[in-house]
Amino acid sequence: MSRTLLVTGGAGFIGSNFVRLIRRDRPDWTVTNLDALTYSGNLENLADLEGDAKHRFVRGDICDADVVRHLMSECDVVVHFAAESHVDRSIQDSGPFIQSNVLGTQILLDVARAANIDRFVHVSTDEVYGSLPLDQPELKFTEESMLAPNSPYAASKAASDLLVRAAHHTFGMPTIITRCSNNFGPFQFPEKVIPLFVSNLIEDKPVPLYGDGLNVRDWLHVEDHCEAILTVLERGAPGEVYNVGGDNERSNLELTHEILRLMGKGDDMIRRVQDRLGHDRRYAIDSSKLQSELGWKPTRSAWPDALEQTVRWYCDHEQWWRRVKSGAYREYYENQYQGLV
Repeated sequence: MSRTLLVTGGAGFIGSNFVRLIRRDRPDWTVTNLDALTYSGNLENLADLEGDAKHRFVRGDICDADVVRHLMSECDVVVHFAAESHVDRSIQDSGPFIQSNVLGTQILLDVARAANIDRFVHVSTDEVYGSLPLDQPELKFTEESMLAPNSPYAASKAASDLLVRAAHHTFGMPTIITRCSNNFGPFQFPEKVIPLFVSNLIEDKPVPLYGDGLNVRDWLHVEDHCEAILTVLERGAPGEVYNVGGDNERSNLELTHEILRLMGKGDDMIRRVQDRLGHDRRYAIDSSKLQSELGWKPTRSAWPDALEQTVRWYCDHEQWWRRVKSGAYREYYENQYQGLV
């Protein structure tokens, strides 16, 4: 069945990988890509889709109801990635997170309900569940876990999740929520840990490690994540939540040592920095519901191969991350899309 998708935040890390997946694996589908191109949105992530008649980029804000209303009138499915997503930034200033993640989601839902959209997939995070103890490795987040966000970012995502839930239970909207673990892979903004560490080491700069480095994350390759979202879009049940994990838990210290090994660097490149305020100790996702009910499973996330391939990608695409770090990537939109509304 042919679809017309509105993808929000489709110039970001996960969104751009999802758009690329759709154009590759569902070639008869049409994608309208709405992105405000704030600091982490980068159209160079989608340079290979230039000239693709079934991919249309529109620069705009999900908080602009008029823009959203116009675009949604031409689409039958919404996949909502757009969000402020960096925890450290939310600690410095939570305002943009409330504006984009909460108000933006509310506007999308209101317009989608008026437009009678066939399906609304809301992409969220395991951070809404809070933190797990290090000394109970058997514990994992399930879809029934209590929401207990510990950062302003996580709180804003939990609020948006509840709005999506309410839209289904109050109005019968066909909404679905996915909650993923930490993503890695190509085109990730280089303030995130893996591209930050790799790019620093290429420049012979130390890598900053928070606290004791024992905080644990479940690492999920972005392409596994995007395939999970497509699976949920096509076969998920409205009103449901699906956790998406990589079954790939590593401490930040393990991650750091592995990157140093792959880059041929020693432990002398580690610089301990003051721990993040309220730093969650452990995340771990139980994705058995998604695997048993919809038949998805991660196939690209296992280390060491997946991490090695990711490190190699950033080594081979030095121009890409240098342009991001310098801010030159922002010129791409103006050069390629002059006059585009």
